[in-house]
Amino acid sequence: MPTIITHSFTGLMGGSIVFGRKMPVRFWLLSVVCSVLPDLDVIAFSIGIPYGHFFGHRGFFHSPFFAACCSFILLCLFMWEIKLFSKQWWKYWIYFFILTASHGILDAFTNGGLGIALLSPFSNTRYFFPWTPIEVSAIGGLPVLFTQRGMMVLWSEFCLIWIPLLIILSLKVAARHFCKKYFFRKC
Repeated sequence: MPTIITHSFTGLMGGSIVFGRKMPVRFWLLSVVCSVLPDLDVIAFSIGIPYGHFFGHRGFFHSPFFAACCSFILLCLFMWEIKLFSKQWWKYWIYFFILTASHGILDAFTNGGLGIALLSPFSNTRYFFPWTPIEVSAIGGLPVLFTQRGMMVLWSEFCLIWIPLLIILSLKVAARHFCKKYFFRKC
């Protein structure tokens, strides 16, 4: 899996790319929560649930189905002022769904573990993508990141996730600036 740092960064960059900076703190917190929430399944190890189990690490909680349910629940709990199933509600639902689902997708690009149960709850088969360039992070928290292996993982994530997201954000900002300067005031 990519590190919690990179999953969090993905949430923050997602919000910046899709909505911009003028969003309430609650939005940014939910963005980070959605991007890291699937990894709460590591608790399964401590209560005796095996890795390959339906509720094991990288199982159900890494699936798009979970992302869809999670997005719905988070919107109902924390963005109650938005009318249910309105256009604005769907916009946020899609956004939080993509952020939550991005966790399993990024994990499927890593080069270790048992794979991701992308089709859960319909199948517990674990998958990787054909190309797995991201170094898998060891489970063990922040101290693991300060080892030589941890630095390799962070470098891999920086090159393959952080830089592309920063490029996308830069292109968005440049396009908005160009649009405002040469075409419309409100871009």
